[in-house]
Amino acid sequence: MEFQNLLITTHAMHRKYMMKMIEGTGLTRGQPKVLRYLDQHDGSNQTEIASGCFIETASMTSLLNGMEENGLIERRRMNGNKRTYYIFLTDKGKEMCRIINTAFEEVNTELFSNIAFEEQETFISVFEEIYHQLGRLLEEA
Repeated sequence: MEFQNLLITTHAMHRKYMMKMIEGTGLTRGQPKVLRYLDQHDGSNQTEIASGCFIETASMTSLLNGMEENGLIERRRMNGNKRTYYIFLTDKGKEMCRIINTAFEEVNTELFSNIAFEEQETFISVFEEIYHQLGRLLEEA
């Protein structure tokens, strides 16, 4: 299979399987990625989250609105800045992060269960290099 097709279809299958793993949480597509980002960067603004998650800023607004309505995040203004909201996880959002992180750990364990540890390390190393190369290409574009 060609790398491009393999990457696209693997990503789609992974996302579909992850959504199955967290079925019943009420999360919609895109929300787990944002929650995981906020788990590491709580208090980010909308532009930072969109950039960090590779989501268009326009799509981010409706995504965050839904998350706020479900009590996963809260928006706050800080340091007298009246134009920018900073996004923080609520206790419910932090609990949802724990659920998501556990699901990701379980999926990773399942995915790599039949692959030797050395091969896993090599795969991750090569994939990280592809990731960094894509980042460089995007910066140049």
